[in-house]
Amino acid sequence: SGVAMRDDDLRSPNFLDAERYPLIRFASTAVERLDKERWRVTGDLTLRDVTRQVVLDTEFEGRGPGMEGEERIGFTAHTSINRKDYGLAYNAVVETGGLVVSDTVRITLHVEGVAAG
Repeated sequence: SGVAMRDDDLRSPNFLDAERYPLIRFASTAVERLDKERWRVTGDLTLRDVTRQVVLDTEFEGRGPGMEGEERIGFTAHTSINRKDYGLAYNAVVETGGLVVSDTVRITLHVEGVAAG
């Protein structure tokens, strides 16, 4: 998030417990092309040793040379998860009675790929 205190809290056992679970993994199981620039990518998201199927709505962002002349392609993907499905149950109530963290977590990925070899 760029805010040290918030980032420390997100890495703590209250949320991601990054010391115990240092990796978040996604393994695709299916890719469906919707049109020239959009795909639906289905796969398994593992967070805190809990694996659930998610669908990434993915869009091609472009192609071009990298700084060393290599060809790069870019994609953006979006999905939402229920944090409680992954054991992220911590929450606090603010003075106004609202919750600090929503059950729904929106995830946006900006991915850049380079051809192997």
